[in-house]
Amino acid sequence: MTEVEFTFLRDFLYQRSGLFLTVEKRYLVDSRLASLCRINSVGSISVLVQKIRAGDEALAVAVVEAMTTNETLFFRDTTPFKHFRELILPALMKARAAERSLKIWCAAASSGQEPYSLAMLLDDMSHEVSGWRIEITATDISTDILAKARAAVYSQFEVQRGLPIQSLIKHFTQVGDRWHLNERLKQMVTFKQHNLVNPEGHMGTYDVIFCRNVLIYFDVATKSRVLGFLAKHLRQDGFLLLGAAETVIGVTDEYSVDREHRGVYRPVSAVRPVSGQPNVRPVDARVDQSRLAVPPLTARQTFALSLQLVGSDTLTSSR
Repeated sequence: MTEVEFTFLRDFLYQRSGLFLTVEKRYLVDSRLASLCRINSVGSISVLVQKIRAGDEALAVAVVEAMTTNETLFFRDTTPFKHFRELILPALMKARAAERSLKIWCAAASSGQEPYSLAMLLDDMSHEVSGWRIEITATDISTDILAKARAAVYSQFEVQRGLPIQSLIKHFTQVGDRWHLNERLKQMVTFKQHNLVNPEGHMGTYDVIFCRNVLIYFDVATKSRVLGFLAKHLRQDGFLLLGAAETVIGVTDEYSVDREHRGVYRPVSAVRPVSGQPNVRPVDARVDQSRLAVPPLTARQTFALSLQLVGSDTLTSSR
């Protein structure tokens, strides 16, 4: 792969997926695309680049999917799911008591472990959420990985990563050396193809958005754009959850940070605090002067006030 070809592929991947590759990652491009060339009977990376330049969309999509990292596991990092169960869900159920409806978006779903972890969690809380309509939408840029997610069939290695044995027994059926998620839980999640960097169409609005461990692959400009897009689809009192190595600080001012719960963010317009304390919001120096102005007293009010002042002076002088 020549310098020119690497530069083309780097720019192509950035425009298509937001993936930001430095020169140090050239070996990764070389190894992954060499495998892609063999699978698709393309003679070399040079030929691959020529075909993409010529408009071969199928190969272009294949290149993006080959370079996209799909590392995931059930109940990944544990803490976000604890926050969801103990902090976020109770707060939203109180706020949505009249609607009895919640919408959750997993914005980088990969092979489905994150949204299915939420489905299992909610199923385990069935008595608490009885009578509620809870929708889980899961999206990813890769159509191949979404097909795997919809199938919800996992290897022994995959179910051993993060999934408690009780959940495995309760929610999966073993068929040979593979584990199939129960159909009822599969029906709780709707999968869609969606590109966070170059979004098309309207995703609707959500009470909770999980967008974990994807921003780490973007540069600051792309992170800011993606977070701005998510803010437009998050309800004003909703919750955004990012990965442990991700933050909005220094990237956007559209969210407030929950200092007590790592990875939890809320729109700056949120009306209810995360922890029950006054919400931390950026200080706005602009003050509505109309709220500070004192309305003029009527003649009756002026006379009553003068009597109060005289009485007060008399009491003071008699002490």
